[in-house]
Order: sequence, then C-alpha cells, then structure tokens
Amino acid sequence: MSQGMLQNRFLMFLLCVSFFGILLSALLAVFPPVLDEDFVWRKHVVGFVFGLICVSGILAAFFPRWCTHLFSFRGEDGRALHGFFSGMDGHHPGCENFAPHVFRMGNRRFCVACTGLTVGGLLALTGTILYFFVDWNVEQNIVFVLAGILGVSLGLFQFRMKRRFVRFSLNVFFVLGSFLVLVGIDRLVQGLFADLFLLALIVFWLFTRISISEWDHGRICYACNMAVCKFRKPKMS
Repeated sequence: MSQGMLQNRFLMFLLCVSFFGILLSALLAVFPPVLDEDFVWRKHVVGFVFGLICVSGILAAFFPRWCTHLFSFRGEDGRALHGFFSGMDGHHPGCENFAPHVFRMGNRRFCVACTGLTVGGLLALTGTILYFFVDWNVEQNIVFVLAGILGVSLGLFQFRMKRRFVRFSLNVFFVLGSFLVLVGIDRLVQGLFADLFLLALIVFWLFTRISISEWDHGRICYACNMAVCKFRKPKMS
C-alpha cells in the first residue's frame, strides 16, 4: 500500500470499513446464524434491490453525463475527469500517463475499468434474474462466498495493474464477486437482515472503489512532470 494512500485518512477509513465488511461476510459464511424468519418475498425483494444497483450502473455507462453530476470531479474546462460507469465516453485526460486506463474503438475512447464494471454488471444482472426470480438452484457452498471475497478484494486494488486486459478482468470480477458474496450468504443464512446488510455493504464497496479510482487519478496527475496541463491541479507548497 502506497504512502500517499496511507496519508489519506478518509480513504483509509473507507478501506478499513470495506475489509471489515469482507471479514464479517467470511464469518457469516463460516458460522451462519440460525434464524427463524419466514418472509415469503425475501428473495424477490433482495433480487430487486440488487438488480436495481446493477441497472443503475449499466445505465450510467450509456448516460455518463448523468452519472458525472453525481460521482465526478471536473477539470477547469468543465470536462469530466473521472466518473462512475461512464464507459461510453472516455473520462480520462488525453495523456500518455493514462494509457493503461483507456482503449480505443475507432474514434471513441473507452475507460477500461468502467467497461469492465459494466460487463460485470450485465453478468451479475443475468445471475440475479436466474437466482432470485427464476429459482435457479444453488447448493449451500462456502466456495461462492470465498470466490466473491477474492473478487471484491482484488477489485479494490486493481489500480496497481498496468495491463488493460487485467484491469478489465478484475473489474468484471469485482462486480461478480459482490454478486457471489450476496448469493452465497443468502443461500447459507437465508435471512432478510443478512441480505440487507450485504446490499448496504456492496454499495459501500462500490463507493470505496470509486474513491480509490479518484485518488489514483489524482496521484497520476500529481506525479506528472508536464510543464503545462489544464487537468492537473497545482501542487501544494
């Protein structure tokens, strides 16, 4: 973990809470509580909420300006520097330092991470429909939770990866990991409150992931030696 991240107290708080949530998820899987709940529509309610999270992320990829107003910083010219799932219009500065963060298709620039998150959202949404609404039979297996925890953990630190395909894959796995944790805990615990806790935790993981991305982009700009750059904020003396 870099020194800059350690000095960012808010980011460290987000990471500590995120990994504490990961630990609690693992404990829920290893020691599932015995609950006496009989809520008939539990799976449908949980599936609807998680599906809404996935759909919101997917829509943000096609309407990046809407998402930019909610989750981004802007440069001096008003251009979105960073965003949420704004994969349809590259939101990184046109700089070689951000080359691992983007790929091109024709004349369009796409964010590698946001595209991966979008693909992961589509796959997770498909799994949500199958499991929560079509009654896809999933055996009680802690492997789902452990695989999901691995995906979330790697996704939180994907900014260290330089290869585009690796960054893309880890962001897909990050969203799928959240889905696997939710399904695994739902199958093992079968409790509404446990599911709602996981849903809140997944939203928090997403917020942490966005915050880490913002920090990483700022770190790259701060370390740049370019004499004149309208995207970089002046260094503090």
